[in-house]
Amino acid sequence: MAEEKATEARYPDRLPLLPLKGTVVLPHMMVPLGVGRPRSLQALEAAMQGEKLIVLASQKKEDLEEPTPADIYSVGTICRILQVGKTAEGTVQVIVEGLVRANILSYEQTHPYFAVRIEAMPDPVEKSLEIEALMRSVTSQFERYARLTRGVPPEAFMAIMSTDEPGKLADLVAQHLPMKLEERQKILELPPRDRLDFLSQVLMKEINILELERKIQNRVRKQMEKTQREYFLKEQMKAIQEELGEKDERTAEVEEYRRKIEEANLPDYVKEKALEEVNRLEKMPPMVAEAVVVRTYLDWILALPWNKRTEDRLDIEEAKKILDEDHYGLEKAKERVIEYLAVRKLAPESKGPILCFVGPPGVGKTSMGRSIARALGRKFVRISLGGVRDEAEIRGHRRTYVGALPGRIIQGMKTAGSKNPVFMLDEIDKLGVDWRGDPSAALLEALDPEQNHSFSDHYLELPFDLSEVMFITTANILDTIPPALRDRMEVIRFPGYIEEEKVKIAQQFLIPKQLKANGLTPEHLTFTEEALRRIAREYTREAGVRNLEREISTICRKVATEVAKGKGTHTHITVQNLHKFLGPPKFRYGVAEREDEVGAATGLSWTEMGGDIITVEVTLMRGEGKLILTGQLGDVMKESAQAALSYVRSRARWLGVDEEFYAKTDVHIHVPAGAVPKDGPSAGITMAVALASAVTGRKVKKDVAMTGEITLRGKVLPVGGIKEKVLAAHRAGIHTVILPKENEKDLVEIPANVRRKLRFVLVDHMDQVLAEALLPAVAPAPVHTPAPPPAIGVPTQPYPQPQPQSESNVM
Repeated sequence: MAEEKATEARYPDRLPLLPLKGTVVLPHMMVPLGVGRPRSLQALEAAMQGEKLIVLASQKKEDLEEPTPADIYSVGTICRILQVGKTAEGTVQVIVEGLVRANILSYEQTHPYFAVRIEAMPDPVEKSLEIEALMRSVTSQFERYARLTRGVPPEAFMAIMSTDEPGKLADLVAQHLPMKLEERQKILELPPRDRLDFLSQVLMKEINILELERKIQNRVRKQMEKTQREYFLKEQMKAIQEELGEKDERTAEVEEYRRKIEEANLPDYVKEKALEEVNRLEKMPPMVAEAVVVRTYLDWILALPWNKRTEDRLDIEEAKKILDEDHYGLEKAKERVIEYLAVRKLAPESKGPILCFVGPPGVGKTSMGRSIARALGRKFVRISLGGVRDEAEIRGHRRTYVGALPGRIIQGMKTAGSKNPVFMLDEIDKLGVDWRGDPSAALLEALDPEQNHSFSDHYLELPFDLSEVMFITTANILDTIPPALRDRMEVIRFPGYIEEEKVKIAQQFLIPKQLKANGLTPEHLTFTEEALRRIAREYTREAGVRNLEREISTICRKVATEVAKGKGTHTHITVQNLHKFLGPPKFRYGVAEREDEVGAATGLSWTEMGGDIITVEVTLMRGEGKLILTGQLGDVMKESAQAALSYVRSRARWLGVDEEFYAKTDVHIHVPAGAVPKDGPSAGITMAVALASAVTGRKVKKDVAMTGEITLRGKVLPVGGIKEKVLAAHRAGIHTVILPKENEKDLVEIPANVRRKLRFVLVDHMDQVLAEALLPAVAPAPVHTPAPPPAIGVPTQPYPQPQPQSESNVM
């Protein structure tokens, strides 16, 4: 085959050089370039002053700002500068056309720009059979590539198809292939035959990749064809409805629910259930009743705090300060909260405690729960369980019922808006039971730390995590709480307030609160401490402070009336003018009885209202030995009265009375007030003292109160509620309190100032009680009958006269 030599154009052997970053310019290629480096601008300016020819060679590393000759490839392209301009940013924009390859022989200068000595390397135009075959193969492959990629402009495609020079064909094809810098530089350096061979390999690889992509697209298209078709049809339907001004409410509603579900950050099992219900809603006819049930259910799911929580305030000193600000006293409850905070700080994953505040009304159980929430920085929710008899109130109704709703616990969690609130269950001791179920049994799961991480509500039918909730229950008494439920709770007792505490609470909390509530200021109304003490003593008789607050509110209203009339400027409440606002005293304060009496003994009782004093009265009448009990006494208290009578009968000789007195005498025991039900064994020794006083005619000391259970052998057994009973004795002005010896351990709970004002006598036998409580007989009658054998478990010496108590029994 005849070989032809290309007509060689004449090019200067010394030209400026401009290094390129990240690109290669091939011959027959027209490209725009941005020029910004000072050395490159100098080279461009030198080229413009000559024949507008410049050598473009690529840098080996793109990130070099000041390349050296060693950093630039040795083969570049001689280009003609066609156009120079500036962009809005100030960068010089150059359009160049590649002419011929150039071999860089040496660098003549490097400053202020690169100038190189070059040798032009035009492509030979020989066409051997191998080159012809390569040209046809490359042309055919490029045609196939162009059909697959559809990114080759028609004019460029026609130029390639009409080219008969092997080197030019390779350069034109290489412009449209995705290749790396090194591959393009290789194209620039190779001779035409090797260039075509390399391009054939690149084209085959790209064609295979494009065909594989097309196969994947076809497969995906077939898989998604049905979905896409439905989607497009729905979109068209929406567009038509929008054009007609019609909005598909059902579609909009379903889309809104789906959007809310995606944004709600629900647990996976909840999200799956919610989407299932949305799909049901989408398929339902618009007016079907079931749609309303589904909507309500979805609204509840979206409203619950599945993953929302508040951050705990773990500053122990700050929490203690908040608790002290809100409540005076109640140290045990405060100490338990501080302990929980400390554990939470050291073990953040610890479960919330289940606390039960037990105490009389008005001592601050509910308000302490609210204060705990404020100290922890948590939301506070309170629900009252008083009178709840239906199990569904706790667990909710199933959705099959019309108007079904979740139970009160789930409703409370929705109200809280977080999954770790302080949740107060008020009056848990007043839950009822009937044919609709036992609500207390439904609470077992919620109040069990081992189970409440997946609390099940009948309405939701989804497990809800209650493990981070701090549950606090309140009760006045524990007896009515089922044992299984009581076992799950940590009981913290709230005792009644003593007089000093009530005065402090009134000064720090109640008076400022009532002044604000009645529109008054401290300039309008002030109280002396003695006046507050008189109100607590003679106008209230309670363990808490609710009635004290009511009396203070009464005074504030009367003062507010005078201020509103313009008559009063400042009122100072003292002991002397207190009766003008509250009237005469409602209760008698001081000793329980005004004088020593026969057949009347003072006992101590404990009710849900706190501690109180009771008077046991005994009257003897001629009769047939009957025992009459009045005052609404319970079965246990009636049995205590019978045991007390049996003890007195067994000790008749030592008491100095006829052993047959019972056969001719009826005994009537009465415990005022008659309208109040009473029960329990703790009045046993009180009734025995009253009986002994009545049969002997010896008076009972008016300033002595007592509590304890009696046995037939005269043993005195321990009882409960010691702290509340002692506080009641202190409040009533009692000086001496007789307690069972085994209750000595309970005295540590009594405030020190109360212990200092009372004298405690600890006993373990009834004879010691009689010795302390009864005054000596005025003229004791001698007993001439022989002494019977002693009763089991009692002392053998005659009945003791009152003697000073030993140090071990008097505190």
